[in-house]
Amino acid sequence: MPGVAGSGQERENRAVPNQLSESTSPYLQQHVDNPVEWREWGDDAFTEARRRDVPVLLSVGYAACHWCHVMAHESFEDDATAAVMNAGFVNVKVDREERPDVDAAYMAATTALTGHGGWPMTVFLTHDGRPFYAGTYYPPSPRSGSPSFTQVLEAVGQAWCDRRGEVEGAGLRISEALAARTVPTGHGPPDVRRLSHAVRVLARDEDVAHGGFGGAPKFPPSMVCEFLLRHGATGAATAEQAQDLAVRTLTAMARSGMYDQVAGGFARYSVDAAWVVPHFEKMLYDNALLARVYLHWWRLTGESTGRRIAEETCDWMLDVLGTAEGGIASSLDADTPVAGPDGVHPVEGATYVWTPAGLVELLGPDDGAWAAELLAVTDPGTFEHGSSTLQLTRDPWADDVDAERWTAVRDRLRTARAARPQPGRDDKVVAAWNGLAVAALAETGALCGRPDLVRAAERAADLLVGTHVVDGRLRRVSRNGVVGSPAGVLEDYGDVAEGLLALHAVTGDQQWWRAAGDLLDVVLTEFSGADGALQDTSAAAGDAALAGLGRPRDPSDNAYPSGSSAAAGALLTYAALTGSARHRDVAEQALGSADSLADQAPRFVGWALAVAEGLVDGPREAAVIGPDGPDTDVLHLTALRGTAPGLVVARGTGGAGSSDVPLLQERGVVQGRPAAYVCRGFVCDAPTTDAAVLARAVGAIRPR
Repeated sequence: MPGVAGSGQERENRAVPNQLSESTSPYLQQHVDNPVEWREWGDDAFTEARRRDVPVLLSVGYAACHWCHVMAHESFEDDATAAVMNAGFVNVKVDREERPDVDAAYMAATTALTGHGGWPMTVFLTHDGRPFYAGTYYPPSPRSGSPSFTQVLEAVGQAWCDRRGEVEGAGLRISEALAARTVPTGHGPPDVRRLSHAVRVLARDEDVAHGGFGGAPKFPPSMVCEFLLRHGATGAATAEQAQDLAVRTLTAMARSGMYDQVAGGFARYSVDAAWVVPHFEKMLYDNALLARVYLHWWRLTGESTGRRIAEETCDWMLDVLGTAEGGIASSLDADTPVAGPDGVHPVEGATYVWTPAGLVELLGPDDGAWAAELLAVTDPGTFEHGSSTLQLTRDPWADDVDAERWTAVRDRLRTARAARPQPGRDDKVVAAWNGLAVAALAETGALCGRPDLVRAAERAADLLVGTHVVDGRLRRVSRNGVVGSPAGVLEDYGDVAEGLLALHAVTGDQQWWRAAGDLLDVVLTEFSGADGALQDTSAAAGDAALAGLGRPRDPSDNAYPSGSSAAAGALLTYAALTGSARHRDVAEQALGSADSLADQAPRFVGWALAVAEGLVDGPREAAVIGPDGPDTDVLHLTALRGTAPGLVVARGTGGAGSSDVPLLQERGVVQGRPAAYVCRGFVCDAPTTDAAVLARAVGAIRPR
């Protein structure tokens, strides 16, 4: 075939077909039956490419990605297209959620070459991993000015055969440019002035009509809202403005089509600016972050919607994404498999949408019409084919009669919807995202009187510490209780440590503090670059194909906290518990990278700004000392209700040798009564046995 490298005897010498069957990634497992001779990422693939003298075709996606499935169906399941791929390339399939380091490196190349990025991502590599051509989705036939995938394959193969020097030169130039990238370090972590300025910038970006920031597509700004709520708890001149921004956004999302009004849980994003139509995939990281920020809204203001959404989202995570081993799975697909006259096809939103007639058929004429009005289900429809997503046009909990009626209607909708075809589930356990979930579950359980949620957090933490930590190092993924080979990246260490420290604050169990400290020791020793700044990958995790592209270091938050901001938050908490200046210094340096972005693009460093609020406020430490019992419980819960951004809470029984946590040492009960010791900025108040005094010291209120 013209333009395709590797033919004749080389084709006969190709290795065995598709090699994904042993993968721990459900996304890769979805491609096991493709006629494409897929391999996993690794040295073997590049060795095979050298042996055959063909380029590597790298395809990156993830299980919940709609267009990944489209391209798979159109091209990777097609025998003719697969024949071209197999003849001319060594084909490597990567799950971006399993290998974020590979994804980040080649997404930077794709963006540099094309001006945009996204998934599926298609990159062509030399034998040493250098990218020389890249794109995203390619259609099976030319469309809207875009070449077909086969045309791309043939053109790349022709260039490889006829203009090898140009191809390798391009790969070298691209790799050198990527390796030479620098990240501004700033002059230090964001200070009070910079944080207030960030609030004013966000106010200019607010969508005043619909809530949120910017236009369509509109993603849930969970980390930005976390920053705004923390800023709202300070005495800054912009505190009220910050709180109002967060409340408007959180209220809009809670009533929107992006939130599952029937069963709980948030979709990945809204395709429109008004939050009406979601992209229906549901990701663990979104829901873990949103559960926590809604809880913090309730903790700060007493607004009951915050508590309701936090509990519903936690329940959804456990009910739908919980695994038998105690972990929490990654996602639900955007598509639902629906049977039709010509077979089963994926359909977006089929599980979730309704028509007025469908509601009347299920609920009867009175409740059906009432539900349609409440949920904005219209005859023209708000989605496709006359169907509608579900939005709350008002708060039914504001009226006792409506609340009772809506609860009964929702139960019937949930039962009926459970009988519909359901989207697929990516059941791998990602360390970072489970760390975020542990924090959300632990705090929601403690503040809402839900010990079942705290126990769920402990089970997930047990899996992370017992299965994902191998020889003292964190692994990124597991599935069915079996840990995968990809090494943890910085976000894994930071988010898992964050979750373990939140669990320690809630339970007082020292094992979680120790485990977090062990992980953060690895961060300090293996994730620092030559300039002392944190890198996204460990120096010990060497990957030959990625080496020429430089170690990634991205300080901006994307769908979840960046590695540096995640690590900074955990390092600051650990420093407050231990008094370690080294941990605090590294955290401050990590936050310096966000300082340069805070002025112009605060939407992309929300978690770093939230952590910086804690740095400005603290350390503010609350050590609760007393024997197990209701009096100690009252002080402990009061401390956990604190809204001070720099607050770190620890609980112990007191007495010599009772705790290894330095913050708890040499402190005891006062006149035989449980006591709280509060320090701020290295200056301590007198211990108190009075919950009201403690509440004032930590910024706690009593939510209604």
